[in-house]
Amino acid sequence: MKYRSSTGLRSYTFYSLKDLLAKASPERSGDGLAGIAAESSEERCSAQMALADVPLKDFLHEDIIPYEEDEITRLIADTHDMEAFSPVSSLTVGEFRNWILADTTTGDDLKNLSMGLTPEMVSAVSKLMRNQDLILAASKIRNVTSFRSTIGLPGRMSTRLQPNDPVDDPRGIAAEILDGLFYGCGDAVIGINPASDNYSAVVTLIHLINEFIDKFEIPTQSCVLTHVTTTIQAIEKGVPVDLIFQSIGGSEAANRSFGVDLSILREAYDAGNSLRRGTVGNNFMYFETGQGSELSGNGHHGVDQQTLEVRTYALAREFNPLLVNTVVGFIGPEYLYDGKQITRAGLEDHFCGKLMGLPMGVDVCYTNHAEADQDDMDNLLTLLGVAGCNFIMGIPGADDIMLNYQSTSFHDALYLRSVLGLKPAPEFEKWLLQMNLFDSKLRPTEKIESNRLFLSAGEI
Repeated sequence: MKYRSSTGLRSYTFYSLKDLLAKASPERSGDGLAGIAAESSEERCSAQMALADVPLKDFLHEDIIPYEEDEITRLIADTHDMEAFSPVSSLTVGEFRNWILADTTTGDDLKNLSMGLTPEMVSAVSKLMRNQDLILAASKIRNVTSFRSTIGLPGRMSTRLQPNDPVDDPRGIAAEILDGLFYGCGDAVIGINPASDNYSAVVTLIHLINEFIDKFEIPTQSCVLTHVTTTIQAIEKGVPVDLIFQSIGGSEAANRSFGVDLSILREAYDAGNSLRRGTVGNNFMYFETGQGSELSGNGHHGVDQQTLEVRTYALAREFNPLLVNTVVGFIGPEYLYDGKQITRAGLEDHFCGKLMGLPMGVDVCYTNHAEADQDDMDNLLTLLGVAGCNFIMGIPGADDIMLNYQSTSFHDALYLRSVLGLKPAPEFEKWLLQMNLFDSKLRPTEKIESNRLFLSAGEI
């Protein structure tokens, strides 16, 4: 199907929904690298005007990646809920934007709609939104999940404590965990990216975090972010696994580059579901995503990187995850060139993921060769806090010395909670007070040397 629009000076024709979505995307370097971006601001504006007039129903009749070629397309089509879609089925993309932003549309309205939306619909409407629209719409939605802590409640913002070490040194990792706990971090997960995917090394790290959690009765969950097949092997051998992690993409080909497919993820879900290690819930899957991974893995099919990212969320929601986060600036400037593009992508991903029904977090990050700095991350961090982000990362000094990228620190989490009046997960908040790590105003205590956690940490 062709889509046409005119700016008054020139007429433009877009030859498919795939083409229209790509041309309507706010500027980003990855789409330029793929050769699918609008060639001018005028063409981009024209595409957005044409996209605003597209009926949402059109997205049910035109696949951007063929059904026969891609299992993610099949998953999207086969799980679409027409009854959930009915409240907005008569709307165009532009009318859908207005409906989302209307004061009369509530968070419950948006949650009830999620299974009736395809990723392409969600991506389309986000392309018509300013940053403030993305923030306002996302702030309405609360997707709450739980395992040993409850994540995503109103007025709360959680953190992943990320104690990575370039050689998986248990002493360094233990010190980083201790430091993060002193700043109130870790209620989303204590999650390590292992330097090696070696099975023995992974199991050692799983036991290390679990010893911390068990010894001090910390109401949180552990995760070693190894390949899902390694985690399945650990579960089969009786290792105390809490969360199952995997990086995923928005096309079958992209997931193949990660070494996974739907059947492997379903095997992992079944394995994790048998453990029942949660205390307040049983959401145990953890997925990481990021714009540009499909292009990087040669699995983009000529689709714009943001639409592919939202297709990733359709895959994630199939497994009722505890945590999903976009590692927004991690791949580099080839995909998101500067602070402005990273900020826009982070707000898009957060809104789109929440509208798809996911418990979205964001790794507010950049690589050192991008045209971005920590001030850009401060801005995005604050905007995400206003938007109701479920969780962020907590890394010593915001500098991940193993993955070699810049993210957010323990201090950044403390800043955001302070300036916006946010709290950790309720179970974790209670623990911080009981351990005398925080005072009644949720500020770190000064006399930590008397705390039994500090005195006992050297035993682990």
